Amino acid sequence: MFTRKYVKHGQILIRHAEKLLRYRRDVLSESTRGDFQLQIEALRQSLKDRNEPKAKEETERLHDLYTKHLPAPRDASWRENVEVILVAVVVAIGIRSYFLQPFKIPTGSMQPTLNGIIGHPSTEPSPNILRQIVEFVVLGRNYINVVSREDDQIFEIVPRKVAFFFTFSRLVCERQSFLVYAPPDTLRQDFNVFPGRLCHRGEVIARGAIDTGDQVFVDKCSYNFVKPHNGDVFVFRTNGIPGIREDPVSGPPFYIKRLAGLPGDQLRVDPPFLYINGKKAEGYGFERVMSARPPYRGYALGQQYLSKPDQRYTVPRDGYFALGDNSYNSYDSRYWGPVPVENLVGRGLFVYWPFYPHWGLIR
Repeated sequence: MFTRKYVKHGQILIRHAEKLLRYRRDVLSESTRGDFQLQIEALRQSLKDRNEPKAKEETERLHDLYTKHLPAPRDASWRENVEVILVAVVVAIGIRSYFLQPFKIPTGSMQPTLNGIIGHPSTEPSPNILRQIVEFVVLGRNYINVVSREDDQIFEIVPRKVAFFFTFSRLVCERQSFLVYAPPDTLRQDFNVFPGRLCHRGEVIARGAIDTGDQVFVDKCSYNFVKPHNGDVFVFRTNGIPGIREDPVSGPPFYIKRLAGLPGDQLRVDPPFLYINGKKAEGYGFERVMSARPPYRGYALGQQYLSKPDQRYTVPRDGYFALGDNSYNSYDSRYWGPVPVENLVGRGLFVYWPFYPHWGLIR
């Protein structure tokens, strides 16, 4: 850091000139190679003598010789921009593959810890465009207003996914169709829109607000070095898990739940409590659910696993038991069993959007 600027500049130029000689030795004439060697040595000696005027003069000569035999291509700026973009893409892919991967929470199985997509039906018109923009940025909220143009019937609701994060639905009717920024499940559950529904001309099919699911970063790295812990909010693949339908386009879905049982743990549910190895589950996440203070409701009995208060289940050595914080509305390990160890993706780390109400570290 204390080296003079002209010395640094001269040393860098020497390295580039020597690199040029190595790369183009087969195309440069013997006299040109000799000129390079003489000029490199002259610059190196002036730098060694700390003769600044002489060093600057020799630097200029070597620079002129260098650019003469390696002129900058006419499209240098274009190439540089492409290189920057490619490097950025490679870095982003590397980070996504090995360190942090973004995911969107689609369902309400972890509410209110993490929000899925929530519909808010309304009879009121949408607010002005400025308020819509602010609410979209801060809350991840958008508004829909679907009004039938004809007396008609909904035949089909076809999901359409754009850029992984944006889910639309195509309402296919006999005489008309609509593209709605909302998944089919939200339209059915929150807006009572389903195949077979009759609609009359001028009738509102769906109107109101839709809050997008929380967008989270998942830490894909730490589980390579430390074992998962009970209480982690973790993401896993559903490959090979019975009863979970595979999307014909995107393949088996990813789920996000709270890790409630490690290999060898003995579990029991006696609503609203979860017991791990004979003791009430410990940790902020578990205690918050078991408090049953609204909007939390505690843990509910399952269907196939933990279906009775006195039923115990021991997690196999190659699996993990996953439970949703919204236990009464969560399709989790109580229905289909443990998550295979090879299905683990990583730990839910951070909600990066929307900015309210869950922005920040996931607990």
